[in-house]
Amino acid sequence: MARLVDVIEVISQSDQSWEQAAQRALEEASKTVRHIRTIYGQEFQADVNEGKITQFRLNARISFDLE
Repeated sequence: MARLVDVIEVISQSDQSWEQAAQRALEEASKTVRHIRTIYGQEFQADVNEGKITQFRLNARISFDLE
């Protein structure tokens, strides 16, 4: 049986880690999207200040089943 899936792109950031940025992206998408199946970290970026990372940014692709 074939499954219909759609994909959205979500941009998120965190001052802690890329993992937290991914979790935030998932939480934000979950507010309006049901049946989320996967999250794929596509692009990673970080802001640096005085030799330390201050912001972690993530462009994530989130796939979900269509009803």
